[in-house]
Amino acid sequence: MGEQVARSPDGKKLNFWQDDQFMTIDSPPNGRDELKLRVMRVVEDKPTASQRQIASELSVSLGGVNFCLKALAEKGLIKMGNFARAERKLGYAYILTPAGVNEKTRLTARFLRRKLEEYEALREEIDLLQREISDTSEV
Repeated sequence: MGEQVARSPDGKKLNFWQDDQFMTIDSPPNGRDELKLRVMRVVEDKPTASQRQIASELSVSLGGVNFCLKALAEKGLIKMGNFARAERKLGYAYILTPAGVNEKTRLTARFLRRKLEEYEALREEIDLLQREISDTSEV
């Protein structure tokens, strides 16, 4: 039987049939959530990193980092402050607010939960493949 996927009415769960079994999992975070988490991690570790440095470290576009940082600031998850990098050059320091720390923790827990589910599914698939090989080699 093929996979049939439906989102729950609240949009937070995915319900689907797989191998004649009904399954429900938390909806995976979208790409923006993952980028938000990755940017928040860098900001926490390197508050004075430039947007260009953050973009380079995360292998994402400078525009994407700029958009993400502005969105985080608008939501009150980070604060941006000016500081002097060198003579007549200003830079920004990005600081996670208490709300930002809470959001980062929430996103990290959700990301970890999703990765553990993926790991378990992969482990089950590996076990199945190993049994298939074992059964075939016994014939």
